[in-house]
Amino acid sequence: MGKTITEKILEQHLVEGKSERGSDISIKIDQTLTQDATGTMAYLQFEAIGIPYIQTELSVSYVDHNTLQTDFKNPDDHRYLQSIAAKYGLYFSRPGNGICHQLHLERFARPGKTLLGSDSHTPTGGGVGMIAIGAGGLDVAAAMAGEAFYLKMPKVVNIHLTGKLPDFVSAKDVILEVLRRIGVKGAVNKVLEYTGPGIKTLSVPERGTITNMGTETGATTSIFPSDEITKDFLIAQERGEQWVLLEADDDAVYDETIEINLSELVPLVATPHSPGNVKTVKEVEGLKVDQVCIGSCTNSTLRDLKISANILKGKTISEYTVLTISPGSRQVVDHMIKSGEMSYLIEAGARILENACGPCIGMGLAPKSDAVTLRTFNRNFLGRSGTKSAQAYLVSPETAVVSAISGKITDPRTFGALPKIDMPKKFMVNDNMIIPPMEGKESIEIVRGPNIKPLPEFNPLPDKLEGEVLLKVEDDITTDHIMPAGAKILPLRSNIPEISKFVFNLVDPTFPDRSLEKQGGFIVGGDNYGQGSSREHAAIAPKYLGLKAVIVKSFARIHLANLVNFGIVPLTFENKEDYIKVEQGDKFQIDLTTIESGKVALKNLTKGMEIQLTHSLSETELKVLKAGGKLPFIKQKHVN
Repeated sequence: MGKTITEKILEQHLVEGKSERGSDISIKIDQTLTQDATGTMAYLQFEAIGIPYIQTELSVSYVDHNTLQTDFKNPDDHRYLQSIAAKYGLYFSRPGNGICHQLHLERFARPGKTLLGSDSHTPTGGGVGMIAIGAGGLDVAAAMAGEAFYLKMPKVVNIHLTGKLPDFVSAKDVILEVLRRIGVKGAVNKVLEYTGPGIKTLSVPERGTITNMGTETGATTSIFPSDEITKDFLIAQERGEQWVLLEADDDAVYDETIEINLSELVPLVATPHSPGNVKTVKEVEGLKVDQVCIGSCTNSTLRDLKISANILKGKTISEYTVLTISPGSRQVVDHMIKSGEMSYLIEAGARILENACGPCIGMGLAPKSDAVTLRTFNRNFLGRSGTKSAQAYLVSPETAVVSAISGKITDPRTFGALPKIDMPKKFMVNDNMIIPPMEGKESIEIVRGPNIKPLPEFNPLPDKLEGEVLLKVEDDITTDHIMPAGAKILPLRSNIPEISKFVFNLVDPTFPDRSLEKQGGFIVGGDNYGQGSSREHAAIAPKYLGLKAVIVKSFARIHLANLVNFGIVPLTFENKEDYIKVEQGDKFQIDLTTIESGKVALKNLTKGMEIQLTHSLSETELKVLKAGGKLPFIKQKHVN
């Protein structure tokens, strides 16, 4: 029986377990990446593990999230990250160099390798044929220390592409079509593997757009083959020697197949407030647009900015619309300046922002009250833009820029002829803003600003948990709901006591005070709890507040792992209908002595009833949970 690309890479990296769907496995990690919003905590955790030098083939620390410097906190964290990289052997990408996923695709991603990143959009690396997985920072810290990464052997879904994209339809519309079909939880514990003749029409940056936003389906990762298109890309990046051919066998067996004819696709849009609320642009056409933002790790490539610039050439944006451009890297900016195309953007009225995430995570450029904002980003969750009343729509660069000209949501196919763009045969490579691993590490001192606080303590799990339901929430609660981002909160990522004051700020601002007052308790939720960002602060900050267990209908993959990593018990209703039987304020008692059996009894003391709970944790995850979390578990393992 033939192998899929996913199976080939995972089996080559298998440390424990069997290559059988749904089985618990662990894999060796070749590369890691962090960004500054998650990196400070990840490196505090790496320091706590006590390993003197990274054990991976390559690890990179990027600064791209917290680049808005309104006080000392963010620049202090940047210096901390730079000193950590120097001492422990990482590459360090300096502020202003670009967005981690775009940069990693350009400079470090390698076919056939494994990459673990403390950012949920790490699967961008699948665009060159690597298994690239987003995870919490503690999992990344453990991987840098030489620990294997644990996951369930995923099912593999064949996204079979035929045809060729029509004019004004692009890679963003491909992944929006996937989301339209399977939604935001249709690929949990699955890998989306792209095959078929249609993939030969897509460049590596376009493939990266698709694998990046595959995260929004709940997928473990997404991957394209490493073929002649990949080879040409790596040669153009002066990394041709890193190319290897990597394709699925002709008789590879997939768990599911989704057929997409690229020739039949039309411009699509994800409407508020979920990437899964997909409609055709025609369905929402005519809505007045206040803001258009082009960029993010999904659509900030040279191809995206070239097409935007050439559509804007000789035009002026609507007087009622603000247009921002966030380039993905300095390489992109260099090309745009030298080709003269950057001037098309400026002359049309675009505001050129730093090479960073920026408005995608609410780090500046929040829209006005009740605004309609079109974004080429990957998420449009409530309040993520920085303005809770704003309505965010996700679109392709083509739809975004044509709408910026008209001042209303416009099907880009009405623009006229699609401008032709010329992509370079060789990219301008300048790595002078990436500091390589340094010699003489022993003498390097770690720089710590006053905002960096120690980690909270993690105690072993007791046999019984008691407390009340502090909060009951609905389906599809995101990590943005649990631990918001934005210019006010992100700088507190290395200060757990302070950032914990904002837990569930968008849902119930009283949650932190009530949690501390009642010495912790429980959260009850619906399906897909914890979807979205990999931010482990959505687990560690509630842990600081005393959260003992989360009981839901189902979990998103990364957040489930983060709960385990910080000693919070993740449980699901055996019968989902039992969700309606509990209310906020109910007093619970949970007996954990039977947790190894997969079943746990919950006593609702307020209502005098018993509810059966279950879990999907592996033997190793149970050991981590019982130790109080991954940090004490790793230390315990090394002592033993």
